[in-house]
Amino acid sequence: MSASVELAAAYRKAGHWSDEPFGALLRRRAGEHPDRIAVVTPGERLSYRDFDARVDRFAAGLRSAGLSAGDFLVAQLPNGTDFMVTMFACFRAGIRIVFTLTAHRYDEVAMVVERTGAKAYVVPEVIAGFDHRQLAERITAEFPSVENVFVAGDPGPFAPLPSAEPDHADPHVDAADIALLLLSSGTTAVPKLVARTHNDFSYVARKTAEASGLTGHGVFLAALPAGHSFTLGAPGVIGTVAAGGTVVLQPDPGPQDSFDLIARERVTTTALTPSLAKAWLAAREWNTADLSSLEVLQCGGSGVDRRLVGDLLAAFGCHVQQNYGMSEGLVTLVPAGDAEENVLETQGLLLSAADEVRLAGAGGEQVAPGEVGELLARGPGVVHSYFRAPEHDERSFTPDGFYRTGDLVRFTESGHLVVAGRVKDLVNRGGEKVAAREVEQHLGEHPVVHQVAVVPAPHDALGECTCAYVVARGGRPTLRELRAFMRARGVAAYKLPDILELRDELPLTAVGKIDKKVLAAEAAERTVA
Repeated sequence: MSASVELAAAYRKAGHWSDEPFGALLRRRAGEHPDRIAVVTPGERLSYRDFDARVDRFAAGLRSAGLSAGDFLVAQLPNGTDFMVTMFACFRAGIRIVFTLTAHRYDEVAMVVERTGAKAYVVPEVIAGFDHRQLAERITAEFPSVENVFVAGDPGPFAPLPSAEPDHADPHVDAADIALLLLSSGTTAVPKLVARTHNDFSYVARKTAEASGLTGHGVFLAALPAGHSFTLGAPGVIGTVAAGGTVVLQPDPGPQDSFDLIARERVTTTALTPSLAKAWLAAREWNTADLSSLEVLQCGGSGVDRRLVGDLLAAFGCHVQQNYGMSEGLVTLVPAGDAEENVLETQGLLLSAADEVRLAGAGGEQVAPGEVGELLARGPGVVHSYFRAPEHDERSFTPDGFYRTGDLVRFTESGHLVVAGRVKDLVNRGGEKVAAREVEQHLGEHPVVHQVAVVPAPHDALGECTCAYVVARGGRPTLRELRAFMRARGVAAYKLPDILELRDELPLTAVGKIDKKVLAAEAAERTVA
């Protein structure tokens, strides 16, 4: 979890680690710009002065309820003022906040509570017809460590969100201590917990804000769930506060409400997954809202194809910033003003020279420059172990602290990263390894292919074959047509899809990525002769 003593000293000397905890950062921003708007949500606007005061009262309320520095609090809140105040109150009190999404249910929350021994749980009342208070009743019945449940809204059998007058000085918070826990970015069935310190997460948030041109005059729209690492700190809501800008939070990421907010609040920066970006694109054909304030539209979280980036550039008239990142810490992004080919084709540059990377072949050997290999990373924003999961650390981290990302990438001569796929996201077709992402990128260029996901399906003779799930717009492509399209692009025959499944929509994860686990499980039920 922590860098070695030598690396930590180097990160501090270079200024990558500021040793300023997030609670103190907010206090400093409130002193510098007390009247600047910090947080905007539907129906509420908080200046930095008011935001800081709300955080103080919430932190005091947590202490009055018996929580102290080092305790864990699980937060399952939608985008809104309560999310921001809860998070920064925990930062200020030294309480370690663990983020779960509102779409999560018993399995995910129970795992988090069990691994952390969480002492408190913060929930909304009802979201999308689901009563989170009933989930909290089950959690408290099965996990006695949870002594406090606080509810945003009608508390029912529990307590409202805490608030008290601050009666003593803030506890000392070491910026090298854990600030927050995130769920891992990997594709394993059971996610790990990723502990992020104030220092390492601040590095990522600050450096991505700089690379995105986000300043104190910037306005960031959090449309995706704010508890996800992308929306939280790349630069996200924390990077915006670090820059002294304004955070606008939208509970519904749909284009209608989001476009209205962009126009009204003069939003400069936002972050989307590819699936949400496509929904915004479709809406832009008829929605005439004034989006001229938008300077940076980030798009990441899963594969982004060249055509989508080009369409976004044309429709929104701003810098479309591809990025690559993970809860474990490494982030790359394409800076504004970069060459067109880099904007269209790559996932960007490392944040600083302190971010170290290696590319390993299947046997662990270093690959030649320009070749594809598994990305290993170490740096001031990258963790060195998982939280209380030693059984995963040996295979996920090298002895000298490099994180094995499981992603297959290459670097261009200019140093830009290009994602080729996942180590485990391969189809073993008769001994030939087919990278799902490569097939998805080619199919994504077909004029009527709107969304595509490629997964393996069992095959009697080959072992596995390639199954493409496609959402089409403006036509119904056949398998023969798609294979001919890829063949015309010079793709090897063994990489062509063997099965085509046309769907009206593809399943999505809680943060809007295509859920390939669901599709892979479905494809595994069939056997092709």
